[in-house]
Amino acid sequence: MRAMLFDGTSPLLREVDLPDPEPGEGEILLDVHACGVCRTDLHVVDGDLRHPKKPVIPGHEIVGTVAALGRGVKGFARGDRVGVPWLGHTCGHCRFCLRSRENLCDTPGFTGYTLDGGYAQRTVADARYCFHLPRQYSDVTAAPLLCAGLIGYRTLAMAGDAERIGIYGFGAAAHIVAQIARHQGRIVYAFTRPGDAAAQQFAQRLGAAWVGGSDETPPEALDAALLFAPVGALVPAALRAVTKGGKVVCGGIHMSDIPAFPYAWLWEERSIVSVANLTRDDGAAFMAIAARHTLEIDTTPYPLARANEALADLREGRLTGAAVLTMR
Repeated sequence: MRAMLFDGTSPLLREVDLPDPEPGEGEILLDVHACGVCRTDLHVVDGDLRHPKKPVIPGHEIVGTVAALGRGVKGFARGDRVGVPWLGHTCGHCRFCLRSRENLCDTPGFTGYTLDGGYAQRTVADARYCFHLPRQYSDVTAAPLLCAGLIGYRTLAMAGDAERIGIYGFGAAAHIVAQIARHQGRIVYAFTRPGDAAAQQFAQRLGAAWVGGSDETPPEALDAALLFAPVGALVPAALRAVTKGGKVVCGGIHMSDIPAFPYAWLWEERSIVSVANLTRDDGAAFMAIAARHTLEIDTTPYPLARANEALADLREGRLTGAAVLTMR
């Protein structure tokens, strides 16, 4: 099979030929049709996440069909269309797993980071952590659901019943979560890079009530702010934008350092929380929403061999929506 490999010596992936993987017990072998390009992949190749398997095949927004089943697999059959997310394995017996918080497992496996992922024509995955996908999405538009959608959903859920939602960094996750928030009757305020007219027009098209730069003040105080841009300086800016009792939810796996800010900006029961990974319950709940409300998923497809170009476009902010690699 053809695959794009990260060996840790350079942020550039190498196109290689590798033997097809074989499914072990409880695993499925997938013919990969599409794989989303996530900012987490960028953090892996740029060295922000420091302990990847080396070498590793990146990619954790995988859509494919089941080519073979390992022993003991239940719930899937050959030919089924399947989605593979970031959370690839948990131990099942640590204190977090036993308390239904498997996203915080002490010894997890992560697709495209500690486990080989979907920048390849074939991959294997633990069937227990895979999902059936809503039929109305193509392979390309389904791929971003598996991280941008799932992490966006968990980030929004952590905002509780907040009505006025600010979203900082209007990319792949934000454009999905904005639609979910609107379906739930919330009001969306979109913050983009200052002067990014394309992103602001994109947010307006998806129904944001107000759009501005991340250096601007919204017309009314927010109940919660969701941060998807990996920029620590946005945390104090978001704190200043939320009302008393408001919450700032950091949805990324990596962020630059948060600068010092006065305690007065945090006072009056404002809070800052982070989102770590996802649970399978998150996946089931989100896929039900995506099936019930057909979401507009904005994608830019790239052939597998152009994975480095897709990562560069993401790094430089040249994308609206999500980049997706295609295998055929």
